[in-house]
Amino acid sequence: MYAVIRTGGKQYRVEEGQTLEVELVGEVGTSVDIVPVMVVDGSDVRATPGQLGGASVTADVVGEVRGPKINGFTYKSKANQRRRWGHRQNYNTITITGISKG
Repeated sequence: MYAVIRTGGKQYRVEEGQTLEVELVGEVGTSVDIVPVMVVDGSDVRATPGQLGGASVTADVVGEVRGPKINGFTYKSKANQRRRWGHRQNYNTITITGISKG
């Protein structure tokens, strides 16, 4: 059985026991419930809001990590205007503990 979840503006295909990095969802050591977009159990596919009424995916927040550094540079010619900037995103590491069809 697997599910497709949506968190942080992205969709992930998850199975029980899988570990993945998502945008911040909670504190380390807590358990979070994520509403699935689709649940597949063999040949049974549930994807409409009516079918997913009681479905849920539970995950434990295992840790926090930081993504890669992104460097940017803006420049306008003939105006002596230059700006360097950087960004580094924070992520939670979660482990999927259960998928229920509802």
